[in-house]
Amino acid sequence: MTADGLRPGLAPLALTMGEPAGIGGELALKAWSCRSVKAVPAFVLLDDPERIAALARRIGLDVPVEAVGSAGEAVGVFSRALPVLPTSLDHSVELGLPDPSNGAAVLNSIEQAVALVHAGECAGMVTNPIQKSALYEAGFGYPGHTEYLAALAGMDTEPVMMLAGGGLRVVPVTIHLPLRDAIETLSTDMIVQCGRVTAAGLREDFGIAQPRLALAALNPHGGESGSLGMEEIEIIAPAAEILRREGYSVIGPLPADTLFHAAARSRYDAVLCMYHDQALIPLKTVDFDTGVNITLGLPFVRTSPDHGTALDIAGTGKADPSSLIAAMKTAVEMAGYRASRQAVR
Repeated sequence: MTADGLRPGLAPLALTMGEPAGIGGELALKAWSCRSVKAVPAFVLLDDPERIAALARRIGLDVPVEAVGSAGEAVGVFSRALPVLPTSLDHSVELGLPDPSNGAAVLNSIEQAVALVHAGECAGMVTNPIQKSALYEAGFGYPGHTEYLAALAGMDTEPVMMLAGGGLRVVPVTIHLPLRDAIETLSTDMIVQCGRVTAAGLREDFGIAQPRLALAALNPHGGESGSLGMEEIEIIAPAAEILRREGYSVIGPLPADTLFHAAARSRYDAVLCMYHDQALIPLKTVDFDTGVNITLGLPFVRTSPDHGTALDIAGTGKADPSSLIAAMKTAVEMAGYRASRQAVR
């Protein structure tokens, strides 16, 4: 990393606005303010410069904010000021109170970031947390960031959400579904596709030549040979066998209650979990403060902090930028791996 926060040969990162009534702006200000101490990569924030400058004053941060006309211009600005590529808001922001009328600006920030990485002006995108309930009120038609980014990328297949932190990588096969629906939705094909994308992502974005995957069981004690549930026998084990026949290194299904301790984690590079909380509970227990949300399978690098908008503390100066900084560093590492692989092709 050079003195200006850039890794040689890589453009800066694009940081989206996220929910403007949440803590995203504060996180960006704090990340920039500790750029030297914590080796924060260079980034450009897609937001309203006046709003961000006012927020800095409100929470007592001495952070100069400078509007820029391009990501390239941001490179020269980053050492002296937080570069902001202007994105207009339709209405003023009241911290802690999301306004659906600003939904268009939130989505425009995401679309701008995608355009920048597609054009090669940014090495990757880091997304601040969104308030999905406000976006749904504004007519947003996607379950979340991941699905929207897949649509913007023109993908036919679903990308995969991976959470990483504390030496653990977890992938929920089913994501934002009620638990009853997640169990009913789970299928062998879903697990196989998730395994393929995860293995490819570990190779492409993390430099792991031969990724090792573990499959978590769904039922207690792995189903006890069918006495506590048939999903392991009928759905998960067949997926593991298909992946092994395709040449992937796969273990499981293994009981989830013994899959996440330190010795068990040494046996795999990522674990595929069958539902959302099966993945996120161990990840957030192991590393609550610096966990990173990573989207695998996209044609560009995307990471995000592994937390929400924290509306209850917005504007108080209490937000912790650790997860955002970890997301930025992960994005730079991923972009570096992608660039090195492309250089040898």
